[in-house]
Amino acid sequence: MSGLVFDAVVLAGGRAQRLGTSKPQLVVAGARLLDHVLTATRDARATVVVGPDDLASEAYVLTREDPPFGGPVAGTAAGLAALPDGAAPWVLLLACDVPRAAEAVPLLVAAASGTAVGPTGEADGVHLAHDGRDQWLVGLYRRDALDAALDRLSADPADGGLHGAPVRRLVSGLRLTRVADVDGLSTDVDTWQDAEQYAHGRARLGTGSLDPHGSSGGTA
Repeated sequence: MSGLVFDAVVLAGGRAQRLGTSKPQLVVAGARLLDHVLTATRDARATVVVGPDDLASEAYVLTREDPPFGGPVAGTAAGLAALPDGAAPWVLLLACDVPRAAEAVPLLVAAASGTAVGPTGEADGVHLAHDGRDQWLVGLYRRDALDAALDRLSADPADGGLHGAPVRRLVSGLRLTRVADVDGLSTDVDTWQDAEQYAHGRARLGTGSLDPHGSSGGTA
């Protein structure tokens, strides 16, 4: 890993209506979905999980947007606010339902380490893009750029504020660099079929259960 310094915010507070159960607590391939994602934050200076109280752990800071179920933009704002003082210059922003996120981090770090985007100056962030779809919740962003974007949305009542805002609106003014996700690292788990496919894929590779913090078992 390069010398890029970053904090991490993991968004784990959605309703998971298609699954009908808690996404972060869903056990897939021997570990909670959240634990799969937390392996991506090993090199983060600090990690915040945005989600319900049952996710509390000494391994990270837990917070929640107010009111709950405010969506990813409100969750991002809550996560940034909960990070320790002395913000890292970059923030790794992840959804809790992307179990291969750890494999994406080296790609993001490499791209963020050389973020010149020509005459417009440095990029505000880098994110995966798979099959023509931008995956903004598997990305690394400059902290000051995210703060400015959140301030812009908060200050414009016509946009409806942060609660319920789509991620597209948050990133619309940012200069972002796409990182090609040719291996589907940003594929998320939205359904039971998705969970089964991921588990079967790990079984074929002979990959065991995860331990994101170097101890036995989960972090809840």
